[in-house]
Amino acid sequence: MIDNASIESLKNSIDIIDVIGGFIELRKAGANYKANCPFHGEKTPSFVVSPSKQIYHCFGCGVGGDSIKFVMELEKLSYPEAIEKLASLNNFSLTYTKGSSDYSDSKRILEAIGQWYIKNLDRNSVAKAYLLQRGISQNSIERFDIGYVPKGQEVMGFLQSALLPLPQASEAGIIAQSENGQGFYARLVERITFPIHSPSASIVGFGGRTITNHPAKYINSPQTKLFNKSRLLYGYHLAKESIYKNKKIIICEGYLDVVMFHQAGFTEAVAGMGTALTSEHLPMLRKGDPKVILAYDGDKAGIAAALKASQMLSLAGFDGGVVLFPDGQDPADLIAKGESENVAKLLREAKPLIPFVLEKIVGQYDLHDPRAKEAGFGAVKQYIDSLTPIIKDAYIPLASTLLGLSTSFFGKGARVETARENFSQRRDDVEQLSILKTLIENPSLIDNVLSVINIEMFGVYANLFRALINQEDTHPSLIGLSLDENIPIMDEAMLNNALRIFLIKHYSLKLKNVSHSEEISYDKKSYLIRKIRTDIIPRLKKGELVAYDHSV
Repeated sequence: MIDNASIESLKNSIDIIDVIGGFIELRKAGANYKANCPFHGEKTPSFVVSPSKQIYHCFGCGVGGDSIKFVMELEKLSYPEAIEKLASLNNFSLTYTKGSSDYSDSKRILEAIGQWYIKNLDRNSVAKAYLLQRGISQNSIERFDIGYVPKGQEVMGFLQSALLPLPQASEAGIIAQSENGQGFYARLVERITFPIHSPSASIVGFGGRTITNHPAKYINSPQTKLFNKSRLLYGYHLAKESIYKNKKIIICEGYLDVVMFHQAGFTEAVAGMGTALTSEHLPMLRKGDPKVILAYDGDKAGIAAALKASQMLSLAGFDGGVVLFPDGQDPADLIAKGESENVAKLLREAKPLIPFVLEKIVGQYDLHDPRAKEAGFGAVKQYIDSLTPIIKDAYIPLASTLLGLSTSFFGKGARVETARENFSQRRDDVEQLSILKTLIENPSLIDNVLSVINIEMFGVYANLFRALINQEDTHPSLIGLSLDENIPIMDEAMLNNALRIFLIKHYSLKLKNVSHSEEISYDKKSYLIRKIRTDIIPRLKKGELVAYDHSV
């Protein structure tokens, strides 16, 4: 049982703006803060947080309370669990009258195993040599507490010798229970580890980099009560002082990029953990009101990630820019080669977010083809109409120039007839459009579809699918699709069959592309071919909808 005096001490040490601002994006509104309520869907903010009274209230649905009540309701936790989560997030040590705490056990285990990983790095010459070859200094290894996980039996032996309970180690994400329910096995084995911290510097999980050529180069701890990678940024606890001071945050793609950025003096650098930047990251990015610089690799994946992040950030009102590192190099490579000055120059010359988005959107269309140009105009207009009026007005000339159109086009309303006509031209894609139209009519099926596909699988219709998911009801192409009587609406059984056929085609093409690719390593290629040919496609042909796997 948590001691009452300890709870009161925790309450006095936390601020409701910091607590709620860590989960949703708050904006100043006079003496208070406002946001769209996280407990019910709304477009006009009615959720108010009072820093003076340390309470929140939604004038739309009526919810309200203090910091603890907010965490309980949002995370679906009991009162003691919410207390322990807040304590962990704020690096606060609770005291107990009896028993023990899941959170304190997890924290103790994570800290103990992290120190053991660090010691193991010095014992493994291959792992240590890899880091040094990448240009990482001993000082950086120590600053970021980089470690190494040996073989599984050694991990299990350490936990037992240190009297660390295995069930709690499993809850902390260090080990996992075997599929047959008999015993445990270690995670992240034979990998270099990068400990991941909460903003308050409490360790919550690990990222692991293989040195044995495993097909999955990087993996993270599983999601736990403490670790949610969609709300965390690697290195933020070390970078936040510089972020607040310099009003700048550099977001890169990987752990090594962050380490090398800091080593070169760019101490505002952070990174996501194998996931795209999402709206869940916005509250953290908003703190200190920094300029956001996206520093991504210049390959296809990096450009796509930069475009998606730039759209989200610019529509959320962030200022910033994009740097795409040339010639297939990443920031860590350039810094390791002693080109820190070149990196600094690239960061200074970052392409502003909105021009970057406009250029990349336009670049996806052949402007010599009238229909493609019209589609490009629709995509640009959809984006630019989502900006605030003043910002929109400022960028209409650039959008017009890129498209080769008069600025007057952007003053006109969307024509449903044009959108409808565009869809009637594409009879070859009726299956994809039928799936999308079914989801427009039956949005409750969206989660089922997203569990088996990735949005990007829809190719030219990916942006349309994204608009559907974001409930952009006035999107002209969605209106056109909903009115196109030539595109059928399916029931759930028909939808599942259409998805299965779509996935068979997709993975068959993927198998062909992987087989002929010269850019994929032999081990990765073998893994993908085996996975697709002997697992995914046979299951689909038997009538099973296979869950989407990010590694394929």
